[in-house]
Amino acid sequence: MSDELIRLTATEAVARLKRGEISPLELVEAAAARIAAVDGAVNALPTLCLDRARAHARELMAGRRREAEGEPGWLAGLPVAIKDLADVAGVRTTYGSPIFRDHVPERSHPLVERIERKGGIVIGKSNTPEFGAGGNTFNEVFGRTLNPWNTALTCGGSTGGGAVALATGQVWLAHGSDHGGSLRGPATLCSVVGLRASPGRVTRGTSNNLFSPLSVQGPMARTIPDLALALDTMAGHDPLDPLTFDAPAQSFTQAVAQARGGLRVAFTANYGGRLPVDRETREICAREVRRFEAAGCTVTEDFPELGPVEDVFLALRSQHFVVDRELQIQAHRAQFKPDIIWNTEQGLAQSASRLAWAERERAALYRRFAAFFQRYDVLVTPGSATPAWDVALRARDVVDGVKLTNYIAGSALTSAITLTSCPAVAVPCGFDRFGRPVGLQIVAPARGEAAALAAAALFEQAIGLDRLLPIDPRAGEVPPE
Repeated sequence: MSDELIRLTATEAVARLKRGEISPLELVEAAAARIAAVDGAVNALPTLCLDRARAHARELMAGRRREAEGEPGWLAGLPVAIKDLADVAGVRTTYGSPIFRDHVPERSHPLVERIERKGGIVIGKSNTPEFGAGGNTFNEVFGRTLNPWNTALTCGGSTGGGAVALATGQVWLAHGSDHGGSLRGPATLCSVVGLRASPGRVTRGTSNNLFSPLSVQGPMARTIPDLALALDTMAGHDPLDPLTFDAPAQSFTQAVAQARGGLRVAFTANYGGRLPVDRETREICAREVRRFEAAGCTVTEDFPELGPVEDVFLALRSQHFVVDRELQIQAHRAQFKPDIIWNTEQGLAQSASRLAWAERERAALYRRFAAFFQRYDVLVTPGSATPAWDVALRARDVVDGVKLTNYIAGSALTSAITLTSCPAVAVPCGFDRFGRPVGLQIVAPARGEAAALAAAALFEQAIGLDRLLPIDPRAGEVPPE
């Protein structure tokens, strides 16, 4: 029974919970058994709160804590993983930092409160890089999280633990966050799905960067219908976050169920050579994007002009780091990894004129994308510049023969979209010759999550890779360059 339950999609599990065919406690125990069986091989969920989860399950079964029953995104007692950047009341929350090694918050993050109000049961905390900074999930508190398709490789970052927990069947849904690609990158490298939502779609609650659109919270899942369900759970106005707005009248679950063909799809493998992308990745994505044509869509190779996106993103990200980390570094410099110190000091050293330039360039980029979406419904790119790399490396250092200059340079495919405030969905599209997952990034106009999810649903139905999950962790070797 336990093995059968972990193989259900989140949508199937919630439907069975609503019908009373299974109980929340049965799902908690199924997840606990699966975690015990496989997490030792991948280190996705280093902190568990099983007794807390069981207590929540019993409350739901007794008819309590069900005030949101019937609302879109009602999870009815489905266990979920929360990224170790978001507080969960009474549960060790480290942010991947030795500074907070023993931190136990008294109150949950507003998004966690929303998820629990909607019937989600927190079963554990997923591993993340230190303060979520980086494309490889490792930290000094819990160590490295490994890719289940090949445990010699990285799972990506920073929502790496969530992606691995999903791929291995430890949970049905996972919470995460995305700044330069932290939901989309791990989803691509682990062959699951992840959504970077438009700023304001999901509350960030306690952030000091409340007026910045760069970093967002969001969902990760195994299938697109599950991803839509999770977004319904998370979306909506929060008085603690000034960028948030009301959830749409039509749920994202309904939008995915009503997905239709006929879309105008633009595809670019690397923006005309502007961004470095591994050759085999380009070839796989260019071939598989044609699956849209079977649904009556047109696929055209086209892309908007990016401008100096790498420098713009670095300038704005560095300012973001100054807000978040300047005072902490002053107090605990020796306990920070070099990448965070470097990124923060980049921000401290740049001039007001440099920031003004970056803001002007970001505005111009947004206008170019808005004009582009007058001609196309979605833009599709590779989800990552390369498949997964050696887990022992803190970051990629070379992509398609191009030497990278810093730890975020390999994420330009996703960080460029971050600057536009457009929603983007990562969806699997195949495997390279070494069996490493490859995926697409599907981008829609600002606040167009329903359109992005509907397009991703069409693609997922055509390719069927979601049916491969969950998997048992697989040992392997690092492929040659």
